[in-house]
Amino acid sequence: MKLPPLKSLPVFEAVARLNSFSLAAEELAVSQSAVSHQIKQLETYLGERLFWRSGRTLTLTDEGRQYLEGISSALLQIERASEQLLGHEESRLRLSVFSSFAVRWLVPRLPDLQRLHPQVELALEMSIQSPVLSDRVADCFITIHKGSPAYSYELLYVERLFPVCSQDYWQKIRRELGREGPDSEDVPMSVEEVSRFPLLSTHSIFEKAAGDWDAWYRAVDRRIPPDASIQHFSHMLLALEAARFHQGIVLTNDYMLSTRQDSEDFVRLPCHPVMTGDRFYFAWKTSRRRERGLQLLRRWLVDEAIRGGLRGE
Repeated sequence: MKLPPLKSLPVFEAVARLNSFSLAAEELAVSQSAVSHQIKQLETYLGERLFWRSGRTLTLTDEGRQYLEGISSALLQIERASEQLLGHEESRLRLSVFSSFAVRWLVPRLPDLQRLHPQVELALEMSIQSPVLSDRVADCFITIHKGSPAYSYELLYVERLFPVCSQDYWQKIRRELGREGPDSEDVPMSVEEVSRFPLLSTHSIFEKAAGDWDAWYRAVDRRIPPDASIQHFSHMLLALEAARFHQGIVLTNDYMLSTRQDSEDFVRLPCHPVMTGDRFYFAWKTSRRRERGLQLLRRWLVDEAIRGGLRGE
């Protein structure tokens, strides 16, 4: 087995992660010259330059980025294997997760994870878009893309959108539509009736203005009426908060209304839903499938998704 100078690998990982020779030296409790020596020794062995240095600026070369991808994963697996053999049960995991999914669904449930699996130490990495699947980003992911063959995927949720409003605003809608009797509360609303009230739209769902409402109307072969009042928001979290404060009707999904408080604050209107086409997966590197912490987190997420109604049995 032909291996590179092993002492240089943790040094290379630290320099690349911290983007600094001096910070890496401080973290590793060695001199900066020792760090430089280890990096030079590794570059000599590989016959490739790993960093570009320009004054105080330090950047990885293309070869350095490629090497870091493999080295980070390998070092992490060595650490995990050693911890298991030493009997250290703590599992420190970084989970990259969409901000809305984290805030509305995951965070309220974390006390249950800590109670059931106190050995799992979970750090959340918030993302706005689906992140690149890489050990450099996180140990595991909640993503809507299955692009990497190096990863395994467990389905958590198939997204659908449906219109909701606040309890107070629902009473306003009923009054204006003449539906104040107890027998009329569940009578389906027509798309024309919905468009009589302000529509709160989220750009980020379909990447265009009113794309969410456009899809909702197209689901029944209709178009948004030209005189409809539409208020635009960059994120579903913002639009839902506007609806909480009685500003109109918003399209949202199941995980955004997964807590008891939300179920009491909002009313789901008697209207059709629309499927977005997005499927939410828990993703982890297949080569790390035997790590106990990852499997505990995977099983807990699936159980919670089933228990909360996001996913069927």
